[in-house]
Amino acid sequence: MTAAADATGATGPVPAERRPGRVKAFLRLVMIEHSVFALPFAYIAALTAMFTVDRSVHWADLLLVTVAMVAMRTFAMAANRIIDREIDARNPRTAQRELVTGAVSVRTAWTGALVALAVFLVTAALLNPLCLILAPLAAIPMVVYPYGKRFTNFPQAILGLAQAIGPLGGWLAVTGEWSWDAVVLGVAVGVWIGGFDLIYACQDVETDREVGVKSVPARFGIPAAIWGARGCHVVTTALFAWFGLLTGAGLFFWVGLLIVAGAFVYEHTIVRPHDLSRLNRAFFSVNGFIGIALFVCALLDLVVRGLTV
Repeated sequence: MTAAADATGATGPVPAERRPGRVKAFLRLVMIEHSVFALPFAYIAALTAMFTVDRSVHWADLLLVTVAMVAMRTFAMAANRIIDREIDARNPRTAQRELVTGAVSVRTAWTGALVALAVFLVTAALLNPLCLILAPLAAIPMVVYPYGKRFTNFPQAILGLAQAIGPLGGWLAVTGEWSWDAVVLGVAVGVWIGGFDLIYACQDVETDREVGVKSVPARFGIPAAIWGARGCHVVTTALFAWFGLLTGAGLFFWVGLLIVAGAFVYEHTIVRPHDLSRLNRAFFSVNGFIGIALFVCALLDLVVRGLTV
């Protein structure tokens, strides 16, 4: 079908060549590349569990963990965008998101979300019975979070809970058993992501107040949110250290933790209460680096200690 035919309003079946465009738009909608924030910590948990079990990498389990994490995150982001589409339309920063502009229809977004949820559940079933039993519970905070900004000034706490599930799921995928070591790592990740979401929310303060969206910076101000994020990241560093002690981590893990601590310091030197000009660098670049850096160092540490790759 030509562009001229489209302009005249001609109808007919959607050509096959347009389907990749819809897929690409959906992947932009869910920001698939941001899986980098959560995947490294699920890998750290899974690989540490493998080290405790038999010191061998179980590649099939690692693949299933990857699929499960990406699928759940895709479901969560799609649900978030669907639920928030009217709010996004009223915010100049988010008014170009795909559901607002029509690049992705609500029907397509729901289809993608439900397919992702189905993939997650099937993957959980392939891992072990406990993962399957807990899988539906993992989806609940993913849907509650976007509603949270409508009834609480602390929606970042709900986001943190949702993100804390990843490392615990990575451990359960390997062992099929509960682990408080993994809980510590999960809480660390949840506090970390909740903290940098406090920073991210600072750019929408005026719009949030006008629209009625609740958040820490909208309720308590940007300085309070920035200091809250700093506190979260101090706690995160302490929890990472606790996880290292619980699992008998070696030198390379602690080197990685020093790198992470340095990245946190850098992040909070470039974002200040009265200077948010480098917020995107702090949110995307620094936090993406933190996950990858700690994963690489943790993996190297496990290999040096005897993990067979």
